[in-house]
Amino acid sequence: MKTIPKETLAMLREKYPTGTRVELVHMDDPYTSLTTGDKGTVRFIDDMGTIHISWDCGSSLGAVYRVDIITKII
Repeated sequence: MKTIPKETLAMLREKYPTGTRVELVHMDDPYTSLTTGDKGTVRFIDDMGTIHISWDCGSSLGAVYRVDIITKII
């Protein structure tokens, strides 16, 4: 299991607090039905830096730090 520096984890939690709306840019998962442009709401960020999201399409797949790309919807 890879660990993430505490400072990076704190930065992620500040950038993506619970309730933040996000949009998927890229997900490195060949088995997901999520596609670029899908939107969702951040539920929480775990201690490994995975951003757990409730996607509008019904999925609850998390975005993996430094693998998947999401952006905040402003």
